[in-house]
Amino acid sequence: MGSFSVWHWLIVLLIVVVIFGTKKLRNIGSDLGGAVKGFKDGVRDGTASPEDPASPTKQVSSARTVDPGTVDVEAKTKS
Repeated sequence: MGSFSVWHWLIVLLIVVVIFGTKKLRNIGSDLGGAVKGFKDGVRDGTASPEDPASPTKQVSSARTVDPGTVDVEAKTKS
């Protein structure tokens, strides 16, 4: 009961082709390829360089000076 020989794998492949058909196997292959490509594109987008113009820019704070003891919040009344 060691490893399978080439003939075992050919028989398994033949059974899979008979059960699923070549069209369904082709669709599964193209769907899997599209998923892998989408995953690679997503990973690549997550590691964008700072020089990339599509990457978000840093927000510029307003030029007014604020007392360090002041808290900028909006007061709301309890209803």
